[in-house]
Amino acid sequence: MGLRKFGDSAYLYPGSPSTLIRVFDGMAVLIDPGHGSGRHKDLKREVRKLGLEIKAQLATHGHADHVSVAPKIDAPLFMHRFEFSIAESPLNRELLTFGSKAPKGFLVFQFPEEVKVHAVFEWGDELLGVKAIKLNGHSPGMTGFLDEENGLIYTGDAFFGERVIEAVGLPYLVEPELFKASIIQLQNYAEKGYTLIPSHGKTVSGKEALEILDFNLKRVEEAEELILELLRTPMSLDELAFRVMEHYGIEITPQKLALNLVPLRAFVAKLYNEGVIEATVDNGLKWKVRRE
Repeated sequence: MGLRKFGDSAYLYPGSPSTLIRVFDGMAVLIDPGHGSGRHKDLKREVRKLGLEIKAQLATHGHADHVSVAPKIDAPLFMHRFEFSIAESPLNRELLTFGSKAPKGFLVFQFPEEVKVHAVFEWGDELLGVKAIKLNGHSPGMTGFLDEENGLIYTGDAFFGERVIEAVGLPYLVEPELFKASIIQLQNYAEKGYTLIPSHGKTVSGKEALEILDFNLKRVEEAEELILELLRTPMSLDELAFRVMEHYGIEITPQKLALNLVPLRAFVAKLYNEGVIEATVDNGLKWKVRRE
């Protein structure tokens, strides 16, 4: 797989996630190095072809599939302060993505090793040719990297390609309102002409970018309406996940059910805090629409 060039100083190495290579001060900066047994070798090879050395690594967030090869690359890793403990602790990664220690094979990607983070940054910081922008909702410190020089934003998991969502059902998120706010922010950037590069999905700009962002936004809004409709009958979270996946025609597997439980917990918390649904005990914890 070869590199795709953007502007004068940015290159994209494809994958899921993709990796952005930003040339800065005569050196290469990797954004989301990714995972895979040979990926670090591939990235080093591509950077050598550019006649450069790797100066630093930036990560949009601490999920294992975005950072697991970082220790195999001799360059410091920078991450938002809300994310560094997620990267460094394998248990923290599983707590965020499963809710506890996860059974083997139940996460899309499990990586049992620590990933050392060498420095943290804040949203708004200028970093090695890019600016860290707040795009949380998918994870607590989810960060996009704005590259003004090349007219692009590496968006990480702030939105997903249509095929990714249709394979699972719900966008993976931990806070629906923050996820929607990030989508709206990206819509503003797309309208200004920026190219958006997600970690999972195709690079988009213009009308195509607005369409896929709208697809993400509508799926979140539809999911909330669907949950309220389903909870007219009291349900456990497991039952709710099954019914939501059934509604979207998703192949139902234990792993996909477990994955969808994360955003569903976030939706339930939001609706409960708004006083729209309530908890009840009926052979277990169940949720239902509050009756006036």
